[in-house]
Amino acid sequence: MPAILTKIREQAFRVQPSIAVGVGVGVALAACAVYAREKKQPPPCHNNNNYKVAKNGTLHAVQNGGAEGQTCGRCGEEQCALCRGDADTDNKQNIAEADEAPTPEEHVPGLNLEFLRQLLSLVRIMVPGLRSQEVALLAAHTLCLFSRTFLSIYVASLEGSIVKHIVQKDLRHFTSLLVQWFGIAVPATFVNSMIRYLEGRLALAFRTRLVNHAYELYFKNQTYYRVANLDARIENADHRLTEDVSVFTQSVAHLYSSLTKPCFDLLLIVLTLATYSNKMKGNIFIGPGMATVVICLTGQLLRLLSPRFGALAGEEARMRANLRHAHSRLITHAEEVAFYGGHKVELGQLQSAYKQLVVQMTTVFNKKLWYVMLEQFCMKYVWSGTGMVMLALPILTGRRSDESNDEGISARTEYMTTSRNLLNSAADAIERLMSSYKEVVTLAGYATRVSDMLVVFGEVARGRCVRAVHATPTHPGFQVTFRERQPVPLGNLPLYDLSTLLKTHSIYFISDPQ
Repeated sequence: MPAILTKIREQAFRVQPSIAVGVGVGVALAACAVYAREKKQPPPCHNNNNYKVAKNGTLHAVQNGGAEGQTCGRCGEEQCALCRGDADTDNKQNIAEADEAPTPEEHVPGLNLEFLRQLLSLVRIMVPGLRSQEVALLAAHTLCLFSRTFLSIYVASLEGSIVKHIVQKDLRHFTSLLVQWFGIAVPATFVNSMIRYLEGRLALAFRTRLVNHAYELYFKNQTYYRVANLDARIENADHRLTEDVSVFTQSVAHLYSSLTKPCFDLLLIVLTLATYSNKMKGNIFIGPGMATVVICLTGQLLRLLSPRFGALAGEEARMRANLRHAHSRLITHAEEVAFYGGHKVELGQLQSAYKQLVVQMTTVFNKKLWYVMLEQFCMKYVWSGTGMVMLALPILTGRRSDESNDEGISARTEYMTTSRNLLNSAADAIERLMSSYKEVVTLAGYATRVSDMLVVFGEVARGRCVRAVHATPTHPGFQVTFRERQPVPLGNLPLYDLSTLLKTHSIYFISDPQ
């Protein structure tokens, strides 16, 4: 290098001193810069395994490359951030800017197509075929509900006849009808008891089918272990297997009664009321039309103002499961808690879980307070007023001329008594149908929990586990660098000749002699 500078200086003095000095200084500075750059060039990187871990734990392969096309001085390949000296080995500044995977939108349970799909899949499990025990129970249950409707109409007609003979002061017919009334009470009470019995048997049969199916998945390919330790989609699987399945099956059996019997009642009672109105020479269309309009308006009003009972029921079930899990965890680790004196921490966790449940239940009670008030106002008073107008229209607008004044009074009394009883039964049926909407929405919450449990059990049994990754909020990501197929944490080389392949949804455990 000095010999080159001497020759340049001699040639420069021959031309012109001022130009020579400038050229010499420039060449000298350029030579010094090249020499310094070659001296500071880092060793070869051969960085074929450079990954960036995003905020959600996803590994992203990064091509070897440096800023502005810089290459490694020894291997000639493009440099990575660590070889250039730009990487922060403490993971304070060198943070990957990869985006998180979009989280799926949380499904809110309710009366929608998703609920119908889940319910249909669960019904296929609970009722496997037409020759199953559940179909026989459903047929017997339906027959009892249908019989109860006919008994209600007969009892209402019998009470009307009893009142008619009381007005006529006919003791003989009154005594005969009263004996019939006591006689019909025996089959009526038996049918009522049979309905409750079959509803309980039906719920138990549904639960048995679901439990057997869930147990088959739960003990297949060590699902019971993988769900609790390798998968994060289900919390407290024991609570879902016991409490949620029980509540769901009871709700399904009760909802079948709540929907089937009111439909039978409305169909037969409306036909009977139309027959009685025709006997009184009244219009048989004005009353039912008025009732239909009032029922539709009140139904739409209640539907618009109804809270999300499905989401509330699902959240309450989740908090009940958390409280139960806290108790079971304390029982399981009672020896360690007693040895280390951790009772205060466990007490705080139990109190926190219970307070969350109390807050959720209080929220449900507050929402139900005003909704039940509106529901009772519409169903008890608005419908009762409409019913009185319906009963009065055939009498006030009738064209019947009675031969005897006493006979006409007794006939109208019989009509009023029978129609009032039938109308009360119809109002009760419509009220149960309206209330069934709330039960259906509540059922959607439990159907979602049970359906999700079975789906997760099936996927875990097939080997698919989903593990949640929680990243700290201060560092949304970090970079893991493999140098010569070796990891380089904090500038040290703890392992040599490592070749590995990281796959999605795989679990790895790395340990060393230390």
